[in-house]
Amino acid sequence: MKQVSLRLLALLFTILLAQTGKTQLIDSMMAVYAEQYPTEKIHIHFDKSIYNKEETIFYKIYLLSGTELSNLSKNMYVEWYDTTGKMIKQTVAPLFQSTAKGSFELPADYTGNFIRIKAFTRWMLNDDPAFRYEKDITLNISATPVPRKPVVYKTKVETFPEGGFLVSGLTTRIAFKATNQFGNPVYVKGVLVNDKNKVLDTIKARHDGMGSFFLLPVPQENYKINWTDEYGKTGSTPIPVTKTQGARLTIRTTNEKALVQVERTAVVPENFKRMNLLVHMNQVLMYKVSMNASEKLLLNAEVPIDELATGLLQFSLFTSDWIPVAERVIFVNNRLHEFNTKLNTALVSLDKRGKNVYEIFVSDTASTNLSVSITDASIGEPDERTIFSDLLLSSEIKGKIHNPGYYLSSDADSVTANLDLVMLTNGWRRFDWDKIKAAVTPTQQYPVETDFMKITGKVFGDKSVIAGKPLLLNLIVTGKDSSRNFLFLPVDRDGNFEQKGAFFYDTARIFYSFNGNDKLTDLTQVKFENGLLRYTPKSIQYGDTYRPLRYSDSIAKARLNYFLNEQELLKKRMATTTLQEVIVKARAKTKEQQLDERYARGLFSGGDAYSFDLTEDIGIGGAMDILSYLQGKVPGLMISGSGANMSLSWRGATPDLYLNEMVSAIDMVQTVNIRDIAMIKVFRPPFFGSFGGGSGGAIAIYTKKGNDAKSNAPNSKGLENTILGGYSRFKEFYNPSYEKASDNFETDNRTTLYWNPYLITNKKNPRVKFQFYNNDVSKKLLLVLEGVNSDGKMTRVVKLLE
Repeated sequence: MKQVSLRLLALLFTILLAQTGKTQLIDSMMAVYAEQYPTEKIHIHFDKSIYNKEETIFYKIYLLSGTELSNLSKNMYVEWYDTTGKMIKQTVAPLFQSTAKGSFELPADYTGNFIRIKAFTRWMLNDDPAFRYEKDITLNISATPVPRKPVVYKTKVETFPEGGFLVSGLTTRIAFKATNQFGNPVYVKGVLVNDKNKVLDTIKARHDGMGSFFLLPVPQENYKINWTDEYGKTGSTPIPVTKTQGARLTIRTTNEKALVQVERTAVVPENFKRMNLLVHMNQVLMYKVSMNASEKLLLNAEVPIDELATGLLQFSLFTSDWIPVAERVIFVNNRLHEFNTKLNTALVSLDKRGKNVYEIFVSDTASTNLSVSITDASIGEPDERTIFSDLLLSSEIKGKIHNPGYYLSSDADSVTANLDLVMLTNGWRRFDWDKIKAAVTPTQQYPVETDFMKITGKVFGDKSVIAGKPLLLNLIVTGKDSSRNFLFLPVDRDGNFEQKGAFFYDTARIFYSFNGNDKLTDLTQVKFENGLLRYTPKSIQYGDTYRPLRYSDSIAKARLNYFLNEQELLKKRMATTTLQEVIVKARAKTKEQQLDERYARGLFSGGDAYSFDLTEDIGIGGAMDILSYLQGKVPGLMISGSGANMSLSWRGATPDLYLNEMVSAIDMVQTVNIRDIAMIKVFRPPFFGSFGGGSGGAIAIYTKKGNDAKSNAPNSKGLENTILGGYSRFKEFYNPSYEKASDNFETDNRTTLYWNPYLITNKKNPRVKFQFYNNDVSKKLLLVLEGVNSDGKMTRVVKLLE
């Protein structure tokens, strides 16, 4: 008997040890997923919500990972599809401070009433496609109504038991959602009946086709909903099959707590008598609760949520041996996701082409990155998708959410209750618990792009030549703006070469030769690539090509048609009219401003920087190199040492170096002849164009081009060359300046009066001003401001200007 008892104790100890080991494994695997496989999510701020024919779509992309700015990816891809699902274009842009800007010009022959956009990073291609950014942009192509075939709407009603399952004998809340074939909500009402057609309850949609009811299922009985939709059609939806044994999970919330209730049936397998509850957010385990249900059928627990970040909080219930029982997700909103932005009026004009000046003030000490659009208010309401709804809600939920911005627009109890219906009726990002328990990590086909575009490639030819004496490939990279970069790339024994940090738009011509051996060019073939995802034309399936215009009200439609007709008339007049001579008086630009416009682009243009013009600088003769030239010229910038031992420091950090806006190193810039330099810009810390935050500022060096270049520049004539594509070339938004009224200007009928994708504030400069001019026709304007700060918090301001 004693031996039997010892065996039982040994067996029990082994089981407990195994369960403890499995618990630790799940904890550690969740940590691995959070640290090594984080997810990214996207929001796009468009200059407006609807576009006329041949207009340009301007946009800014924000990228987050969890609750922080994403420092993972450096490149953003955007695909554009027509109404048939055919890809029109793919663009790629560099990410600065987790943001990117771009534009898309609607083709002149485009006839669709919408265009679909898909945006992603290479890393996001590993994720479920349901979580990637997609949006249909509404277009008003023709002022003449286009006849459409009558649409026969088809309603679908789905049911969703709380926790995932119905269990006999346990009262469970069941949510439902009614949609048509386009995913839009449909109002329904009806009755809940059993298989004997006995009415158990009445139901009706409470918000956007969603509602809920309670059901106490009994064994051997089936249930269904008989409903009537808003189109007058009837239908029936069966309730999911009921389990005979098990447990249910119910969650209710207050401002401070999540009230958890777990109830099991009287008869259950032994592993249901002790259960485990994991509470997690953004793949990070927040709480772990052990629940003893050996003597109780109903258990309650309280989980504090008042200090958690805003977002989806997941509850996963397991048996004692970690078999999933039920899952539930709630939305936590403690308003910890936003920072306050004030918009102050400095100058307002109600006149045609009048000047307006506004000031943005951010009291938060963290640096901010903002975008602002101002449009004619009569063409429609603000976009239903906001920076809050995209980054906190839509990016975490499977399925279409109608008007997602509504759910984060207010703290009213009704809005909170309706948001919980969204949680109950949609799928979300889930762990594969079987893989977690088996310590299996995800298969990632697409690596993170931690670098910007590259100049990379391979030398093909006689292996004995390539693998013999070390080879050095000389490159002259010439951009469309006549800029030149000189690179010297070592070739490994397999023929591979790579230059990280390359940076140019559109295309560049690359001239190349082998250092010290010109004959090798004839004996080998050199293939160049830019390291970005290759453009692959493809198509998508919509399921149904009909997409109604988002703005159906006649006033907005009429206003859009007015602008469309005016734009068409202006084109005709411009094509047939000889313009009168216009004398424009303007203040002459300084040589420094001219150089900046000629050489600097994007976040490198303008800015808080010291600029040095070397095109005619007679004081460079004594300087050995660029850094020696800068010594003592910039307050606070410490340049010490010489030659290979030279180092840089500014405010305790190391400034980043750029050669023609490409990341460079000290030894590389020291090889550039100082007489080939046109301009040097030294940006005070922080520099927002830097990869890692720019806490040490930046030094941007530009080599001479065009008429600035001297005759001693290296000659590329006769060298082998090829064309390499770079980042997509985007259109800059044109902000007209009406300093003096003139009758010679054509009618100004712009629908977007102002667009600026990059307005920056920080602790030192918490205020930033911007100005714009009225058009000739708008009476009311709509301003939309969105942005993020360096802590990953967001802001949004919508204001009607009259």
